[in-house]
Amino acid sequence: MRNVSVVVKGAGEMASGIAHRLFMANMTRICMTEIENPLCVRRTVSFCEAVFNGQAEVEGVIGRLVRNRADLAAAWNRGEIGIIIDPSWRIIADLKPDVVVDAIMAKRNLGTGKHEAPLVIGVGPGFSAPDIVHAAVESNRGHGLGRAIYHGAAEPHTGMPGLTAGYSRERVLRSPHEGAVRHAKSIGDRVVKGDTVLYIDTTPVKAAIDGMVRGLIREIYVRADEKVGDVEPRDDISYCWTISDKARAIAGGVLEAIMHRLNT
Repeated sequence: MRNVSVVVKGAGEMASGIAHRLFMANMTRICMTEIENPLCVRRTVSFCEAVFNGQAEVEGVIGRLVRNRADLAAAWNRGEIGIIIDPSWRIIADLKPDVVVDAIMAKRNLGTGKHEAPLVIGVGPGFSAPDIVHAAVESNRGHGLGRAIYHGAAEPHTGMPGLTAGYSRERVLRSPHEGAVRHAKSIGDRVVKGDTVLYIDTTPVKAAIDGMVRGLIREIYVRADEKVGDVEPRDDISYCWTISDKARAIAGGVLEAIMHRLNT
């Protein structure tokens, strides 16, 4: 399995949980694609931070920003995951990976298909197997979370965040209009209901519940109704710095799908 090459589309929270799980399972030849300005909220557990900082570390695994195949090979030789700015996924045609995983979490399929690799896996809404991808993985919280689907489709987007400690929409911070993000709090800060967590231009975005700031988008320009942060109601600061249960469940489904196809 060490020689299996994997391209993961996306390098946000869920994609990073997948890449971390595969890396720890000794599938270390991983390249993750990203856009130029990632919209990630859970930045402390997302390899897309390498786009801004040159590298990012998630639970002991390092992701390195690369520009081309030579950089990627060097990263792999150092035992690192490669992160490339490649919104058109050109690296797939160049690298010809064994596995492609679409973990963009766009709530729809942006063009991923079985033609891209011997094994193509799609995470979440918009993916069905075996017609569009070889396997889909359920991303909706509930009984089926993380299930590898070989015949059928992932559940459609519900528009409702999953329940955590009895809270759903209240956990999520969204931009009231388009504008520039300015932080008032940092990831890991404790807040109470009504505290200002960030501003969009001069408009405050306030916590709707007590808890900890677990996710906070970078200070970039965002569209209206963009997810810009989240508040963790459970009183455990480690949740701000570790891969979530949801990401681990989805990663398990991806790992199963790979083993199902390749471990024969």
